Amino acid sequence: MDKQGVFPAQEFQQIAAAGLLIAPLSSRLGGLGLGFETGHTEELLMLLKQIGRANLVIGRIYEGHVNALQLIQTFGTPEQIEAYADDARQHKIFGVWNAEAQDGVNIIPQSNGKYRLEGSKTFCTGCGYVERPFVNGKLPDDSWQMCIVPMDEVETIVDPDWWQPAGMRATVSYKVDFSGVEVEQKSLLAQPGDYFRQPWLSAGVIRFAAVQLGGAEALFNASRQYLQKLDRCGHPHQQERLGKMAIAIESGNLWLKGAAELVDNYAPVFGGYPDDHQEQAAKLVAYANMVRTAIEQICIDTIQLSQRSIGTLGLLPPEPMERIIRDLSLYLRQPAFDAALTGVGKYVLTEIDDVNQLW
Repeated sequence: MDKQGVFPAQEFQQIAAAGLLIAPLSSRLGGLGLGFETGHTEELLMLLKQIGRANLVIGRIYEGHVNALQLIQTFGTPEQIEAYADDARQHKIFGVWNAEAQDGVNIIPQSNGKYRLEGSKTFCTGCGYVERPFVNGKLPDDSWQMCIVPMDEVETIVDPDWWQPAGMRATVSYKVDFSGVEVEQKSLLAQPGDYFRQPWLSAGVIRFAAVQLGGAEALFNASRQYLQKLDRCGHPHQQERLGKMAIAIESGNLWLKGAAELVDNYAPVFGGYPDDHQEQAAKLVAYANMVRTAIEQICIDTIQLSQRSIGTLGLLPPEPMERIIRDLSLYLRQPAFDAALTGVGKYVLTEIDDVNQLW
């Protein structure tokens, strides 16, 4: 699964048949409450990791689906939650298309009660297959409004040439121009600015970190099997490198377990995190950013150690390491890395008196 414009449609049919498209819904809505109800955060992170281990493209798309359903259940009205849950039960894929360039999306109220969209989104993962993406944009007062566009009911202009990546090709993350699309009031979710509320905005980084760690695990296993195939397991330098990779992978798993415990302890229901517990929210955001930073470095170290171990021949197709490295390297380039890291530093400098108070 590494061809330009080839979406993993069959794999998502299997995901739907296994009930995973509705798994993030609360139990009341027929789901498993993964990542939304107390006690299920670790289950979600382990699921995301296993999907990422199988294929990072699928993990990236599925993580966006989970993100969207969590936002809907957190901020939606009862009517919106029921309607979109029904869409998920009908195997519609959700996503969050928030990235944009200078020609970003504006949401303009119309005299007929509807809203017209003007502008484009970039990195529209799953374009042509994600049927219920968040297409957030600016209102006339410059506030940021969450908006879900029913893609099967509107016409847009898609630019597939915009997406020419080295890795993650099958995510079909095209640029989409929504100019002229009209949506109804029911497509607007929550109040302006709610998308940026904490801890929901930043704490969600643990989801994509879990997928990325799955990619690192896949690279570790592929590298290990390659060395076994060539009977290179007896060399001490190879043993040292694989030992370092094993330690890195295990530390990533411990970070995910710690994040899951923190989320479940501080949020009786993550979707209902109380606004008056700002101290706990700040702690959760800081820890999530630590997880994101640590797992990114784990993945980078795993890539470098793998490359040293397998050499040039191991980086040539059809060996799987070549594709995993390209996909993972691109996926690691998530936005606002410096802000996440400095946010951790600010927290430990201003919010705690002793290291034992960290978590």
